[in-house]
Amino acid sequence: MRRLFAACALLLLAAGCRRRGFPEYPADYREFAYVTNGGSNTVTVLDIVNLRQDRVLQVGAEPTGVTANPKRNEVYVVNSAGASVTVIDAENNRIARTIPVRRRPYFIDVDSDGRRGYLANSGSNNVSVIDLDKRREIAVIGVGEGPGLAKISPDGESLVVTNRISGSVSIVDPAKFKVRAVFDGCPHATDAVILPDSSKAFVACSGGHQVMAIGLARPSSPFDSEHADRLIALLDVGKTPVHLALKPDGGEIFVSNFDSDSISEIATGTNEVGGAYLIGAHPSHGIVSADNAFLWVSNFNADSIGVYSIDDGRRINTVHVGGGPDALAFSANGFLLFAIDARSGDVSVLKTQTYAANGAVIMGTLFTMLPAGSRPNGIAVKAFRVK
Repeated sequence: MRRLFAACALLLLAAGCRRRGFPEYPADYREFAYVTNGGSNTVTVLDIVNLRQDRVLQVGAEPTGVTANPKRNEVYVVNSAGASVTVIDAENNRIARTIPVRRRPYFIDVDSDGRRGYLANSGSNNVSVIDLDKRREIAVIGVGEGPGLAKISPDGESLVVTNRISGSVSIVDPAKFKVRAVFDGCPHATDAVILPDSSKAFVACSGGHQVMAIGLARPSSPFDSEHADRLIALLDVGKTPVHLALKPDGGEIFVSNFDSDSISEIATGTNEVGGAYLIGAHPSHGIVSADNAFLWVSNFNADSIGVYSIDDGRRINTVHVGGGPDALAFSANGFLLFAIDARSGDVSVLKTQTYAANGAVIMGTLFTMLPAGSRPNGIAVKAFRVK
């Protein structure tokens, strides 16, 4: 059966059927998706142009978070049990370096210049700052207990750290490597987003039903009240908010309420919750399209992706995928959506837009599924032109 399937696939490729309706890519264009497999200590590299597995890379113990550098062709993999970061050269998909950090890191964020990386080390209650040019740790900043996420603001002037065990948020001055403010009262603080203008941060308090809104210090502001970091509000959402999806224009945030089977909508300008909408069983992750029109939500215990029209304020489609869909990522042109299926160990590939026989637009169609490793949990996409 395997040989028959392979022969059929080759015939389809030769006939050009598989590429019908797909974008045409220049000969020097490359695009890959990197999937961390926590149970097999590997990264699966997917060739997005040809929609196939490119290779499998052996990395450190229990890889979790993965992030692409915005300025150079590198990808960074966080090895949680290995207390290290693996640097992947995306041009040849080979491991370039392994950088030691502190205990139990989970995610890495990279600044807009692509020169520094930030990791919250949950096992040592601190943040590692990595010089990505020299590929080494240059500073360690003590924060709260059990930090899970460290996110750098677009202007590079604020580092937001969520401390899950202590239920707090630390705001760090990244230039001075020093904590400048701490906000308590956010039980099991987990995910965080920062507005494009770097004026506010929003943090999911997963141990309850709130999102914390924080005003970030802006020393150049004409308003004295904005010169320091400040708590703006605690916003009531659904039960167990686990993920925040920010619209690219920064106008709204969509909260995945895991134990309410719903999403909540937050207006970032007024810091108000607009409402909650049922989306599916245990939503765990959301992502908004580049045109700010559609929200895609992975429903972990429904094995589905919900498609929500932001302008219409309603769910317009549900796409069945593999077991336990979680992390999501778009291809660079937004034509494809990738869903990590944590339970079935694969990646569901959705076409974001197709057409019915009568010409009607269908938002979300499962196109294929690609293999991953054991317990896949993170994904990052990197696109570039070869020289």
